[in-house]
Amino acid sequence: MAHIYYNPNPSGKRVGDCVIRGIALVTDQTWETTYIDICMVGYNMKDMPSSNHVWASFLYSMGFKRDLIPDTCPMCYTVEDFCRDHPNGTYLLGTGTHVVAVKDGNYYDAWDSGNEIPIYYWERRES
Repeated sequence: MAHIYYNPNPSGKRVGDCVIRGIALVTDQTWETTYIDICMVGYNMKDMPSSNHVWASFLYSMGFKRDLIPDTCPMCYTVEDFCRDHPNGTYLLGTGTHVVAVKDGNYYDAWDSGNEIPIYYWERRES
């Protein structure tokens, strides 16, 4: 379990696009393709691509399933804890203000977000 620096943003920006960065990793797409795909979903829904229900709709269409983090320790269960408990698989964690990609027990982000508290997660399901 480790933080792996990941920032596919072509301009190197690391603020405001965590949804795009995270989804790019968990869907094996480029930042540009992910951005356009989610913008198209937003266009069709007549809402902004950063809206939770827009990118959620995109993830559902890609075969992801959403689930809540168990409420056993709501303020102490971190991204690092989630990675330790999920050594295999592909996930996207939502903290309420940030999105973090997790793959096979490692978390990928433009900064070390291991101490963030996830609220829910999306799991990639193989077809």
